[in-house]
Amino acid sequence: MKNKDIIKGVIVGLICSIVGLVLALLFFGKGNSINDSFQIALSQGVFTKLVSMGAILNLGAFFLFLKKQQDSKAQGVLIATVIVAIITLIIRFI
Repeated sequence: MKNKDIIKGVIVGLICSIVGLVLALLFFGKGNSINDSFQIALSQGVFTKLVSMGAILNLGAFFLFLKKQQDSKAQGVLIATVIVAIITLIIRFI
């Protein structure tokens, strides 16, 4: 049961990161659409910053799970945040 809750937390964390990235592209992107903003962010080298800003939504999910005393799901969100951080580092330095 605990492993299923951790996996659910990882999935929620990754979805929150993707939604946060889309919102960051909408608010801070310089293009007319999400795709244009994505291409501009990649060409200007600010994509990793937008990914990091998108991961902020994981804070809300993490504390929501803690408040509901679903520690395993909160642990999964934390794992997802670490995965996003590692991916961001890989993109940044490659």
